[in-house]
Amino acid sequence: MKFRLINLVHIFLIFFSNISFGQKTDSLTVKTKKVKILPVPAFGYEPETKFHFGAVSLFTIDLYQDAKTRLSNAKIEFNYSLRNQIIFESEWNYFFKEEKWFSDGLVHFAKYPDFFYGIGADVTENDKLLYESNRMILDFGLYKNLIDKLFFGGEIRYANYSNISITELNTSAELIDSWNFGLSTTIFYDSRNNLLNATKGSYFKLNLGYNIGTNHYTTAKLDARKYFTFKNNFVLACRLYNSFVIGTPNFYDYSILGGDEFVRGYFYGKYRDHNLSTFQAEVRTPLFWRLSLAFITGISTIYNNSNFARDLKPNNGVGIRFLADKEDNVNLRFDYVLGNNNNSGFYISFGESF
Repeated sequence: MKFRLINLVHIFLIFFSNISFGQKTDSLTVKTKKVKILPVPAFGYEPETKFHFGAVSLFTIDLYQDAKTRLSNAKIEFNYSLRNQIIFESEWNYFFKEEKWFSDGLVHFAKYPDFFYGIGADVTENDKLLYESNRMILDFGLYKNLIDKLFFGGEIRYANYSNISITELNTSAELIDSWNFGLSTTIFYDSRNNLLNATKGSYFKLNLGYNIGTNHYTTAKLDARKYFTFKNNFVLACRLYNSFVIGTPNFYDYSILGGDEFVRGYFYGKYRDHNLSTFQAEVRTPLFWRLSLAFITGISTIYNNSNFARDLKPNNGVGIRFLADKEDNVNLRFDYVLGNNNNSGFYISFGESF
């Protein structure tokens, strides 16, 4: 979930907006049924949108009275600008009772300006095109627990970028109305103790998919994460992520380097090509009260079928964590990360990037 400018004063509304629903119990051994809401108002100004405002809310969900089921979560974002531009996005990660099943997904609709730089690792600011479009993405995954923390299942995905208009004199052959429908199969192992703020455990996911629509293409994604906790709650988090596209995808479905989820320090969508490989690491250490500090580093490459290491892109940064929900160990995260060639990014989000 991404928003570019936020009034940080409103973050303190969290103290008064931590809302819970459910049944309490006198037993210390039985979990409380609950749904918690952590809302943060957001607003700002940009030349492309004028004044815009909205909110981002995190829902933490704990419905089952058993020790086997980890905390589920959902996020909702809404933004509206005075130019009648909107973003609505909802995503979720949900464990069914005793983690016999797991579901994740995304619902995204936007009528909002964005930038397109072209394809490849060597694009520059001179290649930047401002465009507007109607964007819809629907993604739903369902997975069966096979044994212990091992899950197997599939995903359905539909994406449609329509009414694309370029507000520049230059044009791009890739930047056209496009749609796709995709099916994929996934196997993953997830032993993390907390999906939003893991401090121990592992996560390994392999996803293979095929897409039809404006173009036909195959995708493969490998996501591996490991978490270590040392003395004084010192945490080391590591992530190796690879994305491969075989064929010619729609412009929005290339592997993408950048953004809050994949390689902070670079604008999401600036660098895109068939393949992405990245290694990211974070050191997280408590400071005092509800505050902690994070140090971020990584190295990435975006490439076609060759030139794997032709243009390596480092990223390094620091972050502050505020423990918004002490009971469920949920952080509000502030990160500032630098890339190379004057790239940088500032990020505010609930939960860790990985």
